[in-house]
Amino acid sequence: MSRTWIVIPLYNEAPVIGEVVRGLLPYFPYVVCVDDGSSDTSAEAAREAGAVVVQHPVNLGQGAALQTGFEYALSDPEMTSVVTFDADGQHRVEDAMAMVARLNSGEAEVVLGSRFLDNRTNIGWLKRLVLRTAAFQTRLTTGMPLTDAHNGLRAFSRSVTSNIHLTQNRMAHASELVQLLAVLKPRWTEHPVQIIYTDYSKSKGQSLLNSVNIIADLLFR
Repeated sequence: MSRTWIVIPLYNEAPVIGEVVRGLLPYFPYVVCVDDGSSDTSAEAAREAGAVVVQHPVNLGQGAALQTGFEYALSDPEMTSVVTFDADGQHRVEDAMAMVARLNSGEAEVVLGSRFLDNRTNIGWLKRLVLRTAAFQTRLTTGMPLTDAHNGLRAFSRSVTSNIHLTQNRMAHASELVQLLAVLKPRWTEHPVQIIYTDYSKSKGQSLLNSVNIIADLLFR
């Protein structure tokens, strides 16, 4: 039987992480949250909700948190796949389930979420432009015809996960991950997902901040 670990990078998401974990556990009983030096009670909230929590003593960045989560999942000899999932409530459990089903069917070894394969995601023009530009630049540099290169909802088989070694700790990890996949050449596909931009995530300014980070990654890496 398949055993999927959900890997959640966690940084100062105490108001919502408990709900995110509780929503996952009925379908994915193996959840690890990597608390990346949070200054709030994120770790406690995730642990109380039922997740395994691994903590970084200082903030290292999302790339480092993902790599720690991959290594933790790989320590389970029965793990068959890993799904990366955001801590802020923007991802849907049903999308993750459908992506894992495509892994389990043997169709692909990597399933990457894309918010541009249908029109369910309500996204502002600026972020849409930034993400489209990032995807185009990624196609040029890696040869992978992605429509959404910076989507945090991804599913990997165990064999692929064991060959992912992220060295870019912050936002550049998304581009580094695609570059690694281009070298590994696994069987991959994109899957249509809906990203839910909540009042909570908007209040934290994550949409604008991520756009700025993506631009900086494209310009300076």
